[in-house]
Amino acid sequence: MQKNIADIRRDYSHRSLSENDVDANAIKQFEKWWVEAVNSKIEEVNAMTLATASLDALPSARIVLLKEFSEKGFVFFTNYESYKAQQLAENPKACLVFFWKELERQVRITGLIEKVSGKQSDDYFQSRPESSRIGALASPQSRVIENRQWLDEKFNELVNKLEGTSFSRPLHWGGYIVKPVVVEFWQGRPSRLHDRIQYTLEESGNWKIERLAP
Repeated sequence: MQKNIADIRRDYSHRSLSENDVDANAIKQFEKWWVEAVNSKIEEVNAMTLATASLDALPSARIVLLKEFSEKGFVFFTNYESYKAQQLAENPKACLVFFWKELERQVRITGLIEKVSGKQSDDYFQSRPESSRIGALASPQSRVIENRQWLDEKFNELVNKLEGTSFSRPLHWGGYIVKPVVVEFWQGRPSRLHDRIQYTLEESGNWKIERLAP
């Protein structure tokens, strides 16, 4: 018998989060949590939800992988002809969400988005396994295709042609950087009275830190 969905719940109690203890810089605070998440050996710790919206405000979300972060922002790579890329071309804003359930933590990052440099995309593309690089060439991401067989045949055709050779990044594939303007750190607490600390980037370049009600 199916369990009543409304009865699925757990109480969070491992840690707390105080505005008196967090770093003054949102990126440095993220780095602190990132190191703790990595050291906790969370599976696919770099998995994040990427939410986008078209010009007419139609939302879309999917999981992508974080590949780099710095004071400049958060980087991921994808097909520039995909649906997400179409939305980003129309509306260059995005939201990223990390959920590390083992630590009862969530980080939400809202910001402006733009493509990374061609060199940065080239460098990362060449660092990928050969099969992944060929896959980027084979897949017309987000487009309707005939069936799985069509995709497999396209991939195998390119493997036979390119395997063991040096080939360049296709121009339709590359990276984006999300430059944060608002970052929220969420720590689960008992009785659903969670800790939420929000950073907002000010014109001075400093971060304004505020506590949000759960």
